[in-house]
Amino acid sequence: MNEKKKARLRRAQKTRINIREKSAVRLCVHRTPRHIYAQIISANGASVLATASTVEADLRNETTGNVSAATKVGQLIAERAKAAGITKVAFDRSGFKYHGRVKALADAARENGLEF
Repeated sequence: MNEKKKARLRRAQKTRINIREKSAVRLCVHRTPRHIYAQIISANGASVLATASTVEADLRNETTGNVSAATKVGQLIAERAKAAGITKVAFDRSGFKYHGRVKALADAARENGLEF
């Protein structure tokens, strides 16, 4: 594993420990050059309560690796979270910097009703 990935996973682990101490439901984001994924995971980490990603058929029609696609995923995850009865989450950026697609997803989720 290269040094860049090790550093990202170290940052992610530190964040997840803090979220686990608060025992909060978390919105976990993962990005690749082509896609972006979002999951809402229960407080104990045992189950996934809602998911959204650019891999899904309705979001895959357009380009999937840009800020507008991340915004659509953020809107979709917020809608699915509200449908599952979740309004407050802790944001887990998985060690990625909070800018670009990660920030766009978070902002869209906030605008559509999620609190974090």
